[in-house]
Amino acid sequence: MMANPRPARRKQNLLARMGESTVDWKDVEVLRKFISDRGKIRSRRVTGLEPKQQREVATAIKNAREMALLPYPSRATK
Repeated sequence: MMANPRPARRKQNLLARMGESTVDWKDVEVLRKFISDRGKIRSRRVTGLEPKQQREVATAIKNAREMALLPYPSRATK
């Protein structure tokens, strides 16, 4: 069995790359980067956020959904 020649690169933090330190539920442009095209919240593996930041983003997205600024996840129909 061969070992991977290169070590795995760590995912870059999306918030740090955008220069944001906190997340606000009214900032829809930033929140859209954290939801998929179907409206689901992207995981930490994909976004590269720290656990506390991921919780803040998830809460902000849920609040924005309540205020009808962002869509709820669409159901896949068969």
